[in-house]
Amino acid sequence: MKFFIDTANLDQIREAEALGILDGVTTNPSLMAKEGITGYDNIMNHYKTICEIVEGDISAEVIATDFEGMVREGEALAALHPQIVIKLPMIAEGIKACKYFSEKGIKTNVTLVFSAGQALLAAKAGATYVSPFLGRLDDVSTDGLGLIEEIRLIYDNYGYETEILAASIRHTMHIIDCAKIGADVITSPLSSIMGLLNHPLTDIGLAKFLADYKKGNQ
Repeated sequence: MKFFIDTANLDQIREAEALGILDGVTTNPSLMAKEGITGYDNIMNHYKTICEIVEGDISAEVIATDFEGMVREGEALAALHPQIVIKLPMIAEGIKACKYFSEKGIKTNVTLVFSAGQALLAAKAGATYVSPFLGRLDDVSTDGLGLIEEIRLIYDNYGYETEILAASIRHTMHIIDCAKIGADVITSPLSSIMGLLNHPLTDIGLAKFLADYKKGNQ
């Protein structure tokens, strides 16, 4: 399973990259705004900086909601760097744009997916990634992990190559559950990834090893 970090914070991206397990980055307008990145030129330069830090795919989201606007923005983003993946909304115009880009060999990530039917349409349009938002489904008492299981079954039934990118990860256990049910990728905050490191028995064991070493070398 690939690990993406869901942020526009360069320090967090560098920290995740330093772990040696980072496969890519996802961003969106809200994450950019959170870091104070505004204005077209600043946003485009920020994407280029991220590409210099990480070797994997970098999802960059379009703002337009019409086909022509998505194509225009997507082509400008794709021209920035070969690692850029065009992030498109799950609407009719987004599916049209997905098909357009896939035919040109440009990677896409169809986002804001909340049903198996939406994921099926994205795969048929040639999406590189599809992003079901499991945490947001959990927030409204719907089984987000169950959706990923449904998408996995459908994609496996028909051999779709679209990768399931589990998004809206809320905590570390979401990552474990996604790995169990066959998500191809997770994208999460750094805190959820770092949580995988933690176990009290590891801390206790290390403390004992160090104490025993100190006793034996006094």
